[in-house]
Amino acid sequence: MDLRPATPDDAAAGARLHLACWREAYGPLVDPALLEAALDEDRWTRRWREQVADGPPRLLAVHDDEPVGFVTCGPARHEDAPLPFELYAVYVRAAWHGTGVAQALLDAGLGDRSAYLWVLEGNARARRFYARNGFVADGGRQHYRPLDAWELRMLRRRAPS
Repeated sequence: MDLRPATPDDAAAGARLHLACWREAYGPLVDPALLEAALDEDRWTRRWREQVADGPPRLLAVHDDEPVGFVTCGPARHEDAPLPFELYAVYVRAAWHGTGVAQALLDAGLGDRSAYLWVLEGNARARRFYARNGFVADGGRQHYRPLDAWELRMLRRRAPS
């Protein structure tokens, strides 16, 4: 497995990866009709292309030329953010859970920074992963309308070096 920056040429494969991860992670947690309504491959491919070209970096985990996970993080997107840096996403295909891929992505993308993130309240696996990495729920909660699900905010504070 290799880690490398995503490029605009990765947009279609990245979007397919992202969609598959959403189905695997959120399928058991949300209304299937809402999930499928949110997963338009053409729209996600366009968004991936735009975000890779103009947004914060995305780092891909690739095995045999197939993306199996990604991470992206950057400046806080919320005006009332508790910290200036946000972990936007870490996704890994279910077949790669427990292999260290998510940890490698998190370490490479976030390093030892203080950061916050939003995670679906019902996603116990992800919450445990973040807790192992020093993230703690801080009481922040918001409704994620596209999936009609609640998200919890988690923070990780690191001492400045």
